[in-house]
Amino acid sequence: MNLELFGIGAYVVGMIAMAFYFSKKIKTDDDYYLGGRSLGPGLATFSIFATWFGAETCIGTSGAVYRNGLSSVHADPVGYTACLFIMAIFFAKVLWRKKITTIPDLFRKRYSPEAEKMAALIMIPSSIIWAAAQVRALGQIISATTDFGPVTAVTIGASVVIFYTMYGGMLADAYADFIQGMAVIIGLVILMVVVVVDLGGVEAALSIIPKEKLTLHSVEDGGLSFLGKLELWLVPIMGSVISQELVGRVVASRSEKVASTSAYRAATLYFMIGLIPVFIGLFGRHYFPNLEDSETLMPLLAKTHLHYVFYIVFVGALVSAILSTVDTTLLASSALLSHNLIYSAFPKIKEEKKIKVARLCTLLAGILSYVIAYSSESITDLVETSAVLGGPTILVLTVAALWDKRGNAFSALFSMSMSIVAWVVGHYVLGLDYPVIFTVSVCGLSYLGTLLFVPKPLGEAQEGEVQFKLN
Repeated sequence: MNLELFGIGAYVVGMIAMAFYFSKKIKTDDDYYLGGRSLGPGLATFSIFATWFGAETCIGTSGAVYRNGLSSVHADPVGYTACLFIMAIFFAKVLWRKKITTIPDLFRKRYSPEAEKMAALIMIPSSIIWAAAQVRALGQIISATTDFGPVTAVTIGASVVIFYTMYGGMLADAYADFIQGMAVIIGLVILMVVVVVDLGGVEAALSIIPKEKLTLHSVEDGGLSFLGKLELWLVPIMGSVISQELVGRVVASRSEKVASTSAYRAATLYFMIGLIPVFIGLFGRHYFPNLEDSETLMPLLAKTHLHYVFYIVFVGALVSAILSTVDTTLLASSALLSHNLIYSAFPKIKEEKKIKVARLCTLLAGILSYVIAYSSESITDLVETSAVLGGPTILVLTVAALWDKRGNAFSALFSMSMSIVAWVVGHYVLGLDYPVIFTVSVCGLSYLGTLLFVPKPLGEAQEGEVQFKLN
């Protein structure tokens, strides 16, 4: 057994031990998914940062920049940084005050149980696909640093994170995120410093960057329309700002001030550390001019330039970044499935049974993620797919639920249904360069259109009440 494998194994054992420790503190569904709503500023900040700073940021971004230059930063770090700032400015406090567990909870309170279930069904695929991206990245790291083949590596990675996530819950996840977030920062800073020194300093390092890689327009998007290019920048923002992964961290905070402040700090930290993979990608062609798989750039660069001890630290950092994201995405999928679909079907289910159901849902989400990860070809493609599946539609309806008192259950159900149709038509039938913008426009117009049938402003619907009034 080589030292890399031993280091990964020791780290994973430590995380599993932490998960078992905190599993003893889980008494209710609220404890499992939100850690008893007790996250302080430090835990909340690093949990948001570590959750967002996953495989696509470390491996996917460096590989994309290696291929396309700065035209690839529309998602990482720019788009997702903007996403976190938007959450901090507009949504964090108001969502915390609603005392919800998931966004579909808000839909149930504001619209109806039917709207809740439909929203959950729209959101679940997005979380599972995002988890698949992290599982695939973990498999790549294990494969690159050990003698395991890709299939075996993905299987091992998936098994570990599924097992760890099933037992830990939010509180274990948050403490693990703190440790993992620190490991990510230390590992990436070490690699960046070593590479810059190797290149002869900051000025010399910047001078070796090919000028064609510094443009925000790539050959790939040269044929896109204006709306198509705009969509590239809007997808990570519109697709992720109301994701369950982020919302779960916000509503698990100790107070609304902690929720908002932590999102601000996490956004700033995310952008600063997120620039490191960008520069690694820009420097990459100097070391590997003809790299066949660009997503292996960062692990290869670390292996060839770091001292063995520091390389082990770096591998641990990558594993940390991936674990901190995948456990959150599995928890998000599990929360949507159990809290908004299963529990509502069995309203008298006891808390002890709820926790068992929650863990089984986490297992199911993990298995589905593994299947998707095994059949995928690109981490970045997986992440972008997860961002466009339902996220923009849920964002529109969340804004309406929070700040518009006129719409009713019919407004929500009709606009979500029209969004699904618009996405299928725009993406698969018309082949639009901007299917998300098209979908969001249809969703918004559909919602506004239903207001013509609402005679007066309506307050929040009662639990279980479906409002549908026509003139």
